[in-house]
Amino acid sequence: VWWFGGGFDLTPYYGFAADARHWHQTAHEACQPFGADIYPRLKSWCDEYFYLKHRNETRGVGGLFFDDWNKPDFASSFALTRSVGEHFMPAYEPIATRRRDTEYSDREKEFQLYRRGRYVEFNLVYDRGTLFGLQSGGRTESILMSLPPQARWQYNYQPEENSPEAALYSDFLRPRDWLGSK
Repeated sequence: VWWFGGGFDLTPYYGFAADARHWHQTAHEACQPFGADIYPRLKSWCDEYFYLKHRNETRGVGGLFFDDWNKPDFASSFALTRSVGEHFMPAYEPIATRRRDTEYSDREKEFQLYRRGRYVEFNLVYDRGTLFGLQSGGRTESILMSLPPQARWQYNYQPEENSPEAALYSDFLRPRDWLGSK
């Protein structure tokens, strides 16, 4: 018995359409050698996997996700996994370079901590790897090391109308065809 799992997803605190399009274009390029149906399939899987049902929102703008993958054969499955891994830095580095000097205030930092709370919720409630590790007696400290060192929650948070925070919810945290949105 063998299978592969992997992928990459983007979870921005503030949304930029150009970043999401670049992310998905690079994900698309990673999948192209394996058939025209692979990117839409793995994108949809990502949108479904990183969905917080109790919040009715996705964790971010998606990307690629697959698990228990063994199609059509070992060599092809390994090649897909490798391609996804090799495309991560070309997907991420230009975004990090574009955004690294973006100024922020306490307002943006507070929102970042709030959104990190969503990441924590996902990992503790839904993530297969985290749940498996905790339920199978794995080393708890090692399993929880992927959580952010700081996060926050605010009861019934509602972003200010027409704010960048509101735009994240209205424009970015719903599955969407980023490649058709050019």
